[in-house]
Amino acid sequence: MLKQILIIDKDIKFGNLLTRMLTLDGYPVYRSFDIKASYEVLREQSIDMVLIDSTLMHDEHTLYPKLVKEMYPDILIIMLTANNDFFKCIQLIKNGVDDCINKKKTIDRITIGKTIETIKQSLYQKEVIAGVVSDKDYSKTEHMFGFDNIIGDSTLIKEAINMAKRVARTDATILLSGETGTGKELFAKAIHNASPRNEMPFLALNCSSFSKDLLESELFGYVAGAFTGAFKDKKGLIEVANGGTLFLDEIGDMDMEVQVKLLRLLESGEWIKMGDTKIRKINLRIISATHKDLKDEVTKGAFREDLFYRLNIFNIYLPSLRDRKQDILLLANYYVRLFSKKMGKRLGGMTKEYESILEKYYWKGNIRELKNTIERSVILSDGIVISENTLPYEILSYSPSLNGNIDDTTYALNVFERLHIYKVLTATKWNKVEAAKLLNISVSTLYRKIEDYMLSVETHRS
Repeated sequence: MLKQILIIDKDIKFGNLLTRMLTLDGYPVYRSFDIKASYEVLREQSIDMVLIDSTLMHDEHTLYPKLVKEMYPDILIIMLTANNDFFKCIQLIKNGVDDCINKKKTIDRITIGKTIETIKQSLYQKEVIAGVVSDKDYSKTEHMFGFDNIIGDSTLIKEAINMAKRVARTDATILLSGETGTGKELFAKAIHNASPRNEMPFLALNCSSFSKDLLESELFGYVAGAFTGAFKDKKGLIEVANGGTLFLDEIGDMDMEVQVKLLRLLESGEWIKMGDTKIRKINLRIISATHKDLKDEVTKGAFREDLFYRLNIFNIYLPSLRDRKQDILLLANYYVRLFSKKMGKRLGGMTKEYESILEKYYWKGNIRELKNTIERSVILSDGIVISENTLPYEILSYSPSLNGNIDDTTYALNVFERLHIYKVLTATKWNKVEAAKLLNISVSTLYRKIEDYMLSVETHRS
């Protein structure tokens, strides 16, 4: 049975987006806009995870996580925090908070998918740590992620897959490099599942989501009494993943002090829990990933040179979508089928104009951005073919000629009409009468085109 999730957040737009994404994956989601109202949901429903906005944790509600844990000890509490809230998170973890997710990054469509994976992984890792599921049960769920799940016919992606397959059979430490959204975690899972460790756990951690203290706690765990509020021992991911693979995403954002401890682990297989003096041994494979140039980070003094060489024993570069354009429509068609099935729709593909725009777009967020774009289009599509009218404004308004490319003449006329109408509406502050005069059309025609092109004040933010 899928776990039930309660979201406590006053931000309606953010809450709607997160709810929709989780619901599409089959999770029952409940909403509450303040802490007082959340108690009723907790009483009436069997909630497994609470996602709570950190801005609500003030005054009499500071001890909310502790009170919830006293009533429902098995609930996982995740705090949605802004960039400057890590100190608050460190304090609240003593009162029952299990984890923090950077909300500012979460609301970006390019990274929302990754946040959902973090939530799902937190739920499952809690079960592994608690012994609710075994290591073998965990590995079975991960076996759905193999090299066959990596889509692409381009030479660059085939070369990356071939290198990954060859190194998977060894125990070598691997560094996956490339832009954000290129599929580094998917590669890490495929490598694990093709390795001799495939019957043991695969666990993942995004280093950019934690402050130094929280990251150290997540990795190494702690003993009772390590700090105020540490009432019992906690296993870190290193201990839980023993015998298997630990994937450290965005390793370039790891704090220097934690880097020292990770280096010791890689060199000797030894580690120490927070607040403990006992040296422990571990048998673990580390796969790390980064979108940064770690050599440059070493030069700037932001990353340890000795750790870089320990991590970079075998480097695999994952190409951007701009470097593998022939794979864009392969990926797009895959996601159309995936989301159509999830939403119970029967979509037969995409219009030529839609495909043309996808192939010409820059895709700064790479596969993750493409995936989120296709999901949006499937949601907005009412017919049997996805049209360009379902694309967000930033993609429709993109001009390849301004980014070093030429030949944007294949864009359909209605695409330019849509953009022109939107610009006129924006210039007139959405005064329909004034806009219609400037466009030299009737107001009724303007209303029809607004409906046909699915235009709104929020279009450019979609």
